[in-house]
Amino acid sequence: MSGAESKPESMVVSSPNPESGEEYLPISAAKPSKSKKLTLIPLIFLIYFEVAGGPFGEEPAVKAAGPLLAILGFLIFPFIWSVPEALITAELSTAFPGNGGFVIWADQAFGPFSGSLMGTWKFFSGVVNVAAFPVLCMDYLDKLFPVFSSGLPRKLTLICFTLVFSFLNYTGLVIVGYTAVVLGVISLLPFIIMSSIAIPKIRPHRWGSLGQKGVKRNWNLYFNTLFWNLNFWDSVSVLAGEVEKPQKTFPRALFAAVILTCFAYLIPLFAMTGSIDVDQKEWESGFFATAAAIVSGKWLQIWIEIGAVLSSIGLFEAQLSSCAYQLVGMADLSYLPRIFARRSKWFDTPWVGIVLSTVITIGTSFLDFEDIVASANFLYSLGMLLEFASFLWLRRKMPRLKRPYRVPLRLPGLIVMCLIPSAFLIFIMVIATKIVFLVSGLMTVLGIVWYFLMKYCKKKKWFDFRYEVQDYEQE
Repeated sequence: MSGAESKPESMVVSSPNPESGEEYLPISAAKPSKSKKLTLIPLIFLIYFEVAGGPFGEEPAVKAAGPLLAILGFLIFPFIWSVPEALITAELSTAFPGNGGFVIWADQAFGPFSGSLMGTWKFFSGVVNVAAFPVLCMDYLDKLFPVFSSGLPRKLTLICFTLVFSFLNYTGLVIVGYTAVVLGVISLLPFIIMSSIAIPKIRPHRWGSLGQKGVKRNWNLYFNTLFWNLNFWDSVSVLAGEVEKPQKTFPRALFAAVILTCFAYLIPLFAMTGSIDVDQKEWESGFFATAAAIVSGKWLQIWIEIGAVLSSIGLFEAQLSSCAYQLVGMADLSYLPRIFARRSKWFDTPWVGIVLSTVITIGTSFLDFEDIVASANFLYSLGMLLEFASFLWLRRKMPRLKRPYRVPLRLPGLIVMCLIPSAFLIFIMVIATKIVFLVSGLMTVLGIVWYFLMKYCKKKKWFDFRYEVQDYEQE
């Protein structure tokens, strides 16, 4: 596991594999990464794109429940969801600094079956989520070029978008990180300009609107929009092995990314709901571009539409990186054959993980956008419930584990902190549609079958597996 490279050799242990009788490969014998490590600023923007990438996609919250509830949602939800998730990620990523991330946490807490199931849920939620970004990009592009609204041109563009930007991921995580910085600045700038222009036109009473009369609230769309726009904070944990000084860098990057994300959502939302008065049904994905034309002109609309495309690229790159490096971590933990950890000779990137993630992304990108979002949310909810349980149990099971960053609460306070978002997760799952239940159920069954299949393959020695164990530091 890459997080072991900075530890003295005395911290590394070798022990037998209980299933095959083989010896675990000592971590110090693992091939060190040749690539440069991620530093603070690129990591901040990678986290930002893991979660948000700008206010693109928050518009349906207004359509679903009106301006007031949309504003309240993006004001309150970060405190009951984003902050707890970011705090847990900061603590566990610094305690277990390897590319397995949340898979390591579940494995250490409850054993290999839980670790494997966590990997299945998080990987599929990740690749399904990645598929949403080419679709979101098309939603903005077809406002400029109607030819992309449907049919063969849209499908071919979706495939080309996915392939081209998967190749950028292949060139290296540091390149992806600095690309995220540039994309973040360029895509946020038009919203700063739009919000500044809108200030004189703001009428505060519009913020208090609960929606138009006769428009029924769509709670499924409302909560899925909030959840989708403010989750995946823990996705960056699978990159811990690629970060320079993760024990110090992770907490700082997460704190900065939470602040950046909240402001990126709230400022345009306050500005536009207060300055323009349009039919509530017009607040669909991509409406901010139309709003820019109303308050300023065509030039700003075009800039926001270009910004949406750039933001989609950043979102795609960040989350595809997490999916690919998660497979590396799972191969390090022997949940997957060693081939899944194979890296490019030129760029030292996990090319097998990138190819597999890209193929699945293309396969799911032709689903309806709302079904993509809801399916990703459901799988992610299952994984997060297991993650909260792992976090709490590790505090009890490993009280002396060295935690460079520790959430400043005792166990009862941590339980309360986790219960509130857990209740929301269960609610998100309850309101899911039948197709979401079907897709999520099939993927869960697939994950269970995969675990026992890999166990059988190890016993029969059909594939080459890597066995690595780290003796994590105690206080």
